[in-house]
Amino acid sequence: MPKESKKKILVIEDELPLLKILVSELSLEGFQVFSAGDGQEGLKLAVAKKPDLILLDLIMPKIDGMTMLKKLREDEWGKDASVLILTNLEGDTQKTLEALQSGVFEFMVKSRWQLEDVKKRVKEKLSVV
Repeated sequence: MPKESKKKILVIEDELPLLKILVSELSLEGFQVFSAGDGQEGLKLAVAKKPDLILLDLIMPKIDGMTMLKKLREDEWGKDASVLILTNLEGDTQKTLEALQSGVFEFMVKSRWQLEDVKKRVKEKLSVV
């Protein structure tokens, strides 16, 4: 992917090692990447930076991912923001359904994906394949 593409991505993840890897790898792909370690900080950054895509963890301190997503959808810009959920919640059909009803385009269970899978989905969603 050409380095001129500066699509903005916000990664909201409380597991620091995973957050660092995602930020590093997506930056290397040519994206402008912002990060937050909890939902409260993530919501502020999302509204301020208006990223092209948000990678959102569900289980986080301060504000969990679903609460953050609901608050984001109340914002004029946030109601149409592209969100990809990254979670450890496997088999929680209620959370999955809630996320999909909130306009999330993908729900990825952390134990089932590799970093390459996430990068591929991000590129596809942002049309930079």
